[in-house]
Amino acid sequence: MRLEGKVALVTGASRGIGREIALELAREGASVAVNYAGSEGKALEVVDEIKAMGRDAFAIQADVSNSESVTDMAKETIERFGKIDILVNNAGITKDNLLMRMKESEWMM
Repeated sequence: MRLEGKVALVTGASRGIGREIALELAREGASVAVNYAGSEGKALEVVDEIKAMGRDAFAIQADVSNSESVTDMAKETIERFGKIDILVNNAGITKDNLLMRMKESEWMM
């Protein structure tokens, strides 16, 4: 377990790639803060899977497009685990549009 004693914060960890990253970090020994935007139920499922591995985890709601929300998320993670060793910025922020219709300002957001 290469990450024993490490703490990871994974944004967008309630589903998809973020979920798999959070689970793999836990398999490797890390405690994990599971960030979600709106899918609390899915985030809690990930937390349960991590805890079933014998690792510590908690779900935390935060909007990664809001700097105050991100700061609060980091503070809460540090309060719960004492530190953050690994940060995975998985959550994405996009203005959905067909790629060929996207303006450069939307792409560079």
